Amino acid sequence: MRIGLVGKPNVGKSTFFSAATLAKVDIANYPFCTIDPNVGVAFIAAPQECPCKTLRERLESEGRLEPILSTDTRKGSICEPRTGSCIGHVRLVPTFLVDVAGLVPGASEGKGRGNAFLADLANCDALIQVVDAAGLTDIEGNPIAASEDIESSLGEEITFLTKELDSWIYGILNEGWSRGSRRVQAEGEKGLSTFLHERFTGLGANLSHVLQAIDGFRNQWGDIDTPWMWEEGKVRSLAFYLRQQLFPIHIAANKADSAKGEPWNKITSNGIIQPTMADMELALRRADSGGMISYSPGNHTFTIADESKLNPAQINALSTMKEKLAESKGTGVAKLLSRVLFDALDHVVVFPVADENAWKDGDGRILPDAFVVPNGIEAKALAYKVHSDLGDGFIKAVDGRTRRIVGSEHECGDNDVIKIHAKS
Repeated sequence: MRIGLVGKPNVGKSTFFSAATLAKVDIANYPFCTIDPNVGVAFIAAPQECPCKTLRERLESEGRLEPILSTDTRKGSICEPRTGSCIGHVRLVPTFLVDVAGLVPGASEGKGRGNAFLADLANCDALIQVVDAAGLTDIEGNPIAASEDIESSLGEEITFLTKELDSWIYGILNEGWSRGSRRVQAEGEKGLSTFLHERFTGLGANLSHVLQAIDGFRNQWGDIDTPWMWEEGKVRSLAFYLRQQLFPIHIAANKADSAKGEPWNKITSNGIIQPTMADMELALRRADSGGMISYSPGNHTFTIADESKLNPAQINALSTMKEKLAESKGTGVAKLLSRVLFDALDHVVVFPVADENAWKDGDGRILPDAFVVPNGIEAKALAYKVHSDLGDGFIKAVDGRTRRIVGSEHECGDNDVIKIHAKS
């Protein structure tokens, strides 16, 4: 999965990216600090407790494992993640983040990085637009005094991105419109859906996206009759409905701790809206990495490791952050990523194993792999994600929780433990 971070320059995209991934990128107070897209991995807490909790309980009840000790740094977790971590049965799973260079009005006409910016978005499964909830930058990302009408400036900020995307989609659509119109003349409405599907496959379009866009268009304009005679406004309208399906935009109302009131409650989007404090999240993640505090992304608080090793300024800064963190119920960074990945994109976490009884892989490691996959993915499709040979030689699968044998079309759900049997 790839989640793209987009928006005008200088709103905290690179800070958000660094806070989520701890990757080292340039962060500066001027537009176009990021020129080429940065790609990193963010680890997000799985929606449910790791299956290793169930396994531990079973082993304890059978007398094969001692109860959790107070000195256990992993707080009971017994799995052995190949990537990410698991402490207290909170399993962190990976997703890719793409920090795309700042966008300015007119990108679809070549301004800023122009279509290079827009092309960077093509392989993203979802977009998060980072906006300046404090109103401290103008539409091109230049620092200004705090906006007096923050709701209007936020609305303008969000609208300009959707307009640029709409214009980009329109350009792609318009280039082949004559051919598409002829296809509708020959094949009717089916010809239109086929044309749109083929035209936008490179942007991740599937037939469902296309049909839903056509439905939205039809609700506004009525029957699709003679597209070869449509005026430009009607073609642009179709581009609008396609963009809504291809690029639902989720909003990170960043710099929320500096905002006056809660202006994000007065804006609209066809995606999730979440207040965030990327600066604070990055400071907390770095302090945790440096051993100053113990902090887990998404938590509402943290603990100081040893106050005797900190100076008064550090203690005061951490105390202020702790108060803001408790008041805001977290920085919002991890929460937004989780909501986009698991709610909006409807993905789940599945654990493939080689031993359905001990929940181990072929090397004896307990639950080493956690795959983030579409909800309801079929067992054979999961096998292909694990390894192409497993998919090609698929025989059956076994549900590790119930020991039930399932077939290739079995739909996997969240937190399933699955053993795949295949021809060697």
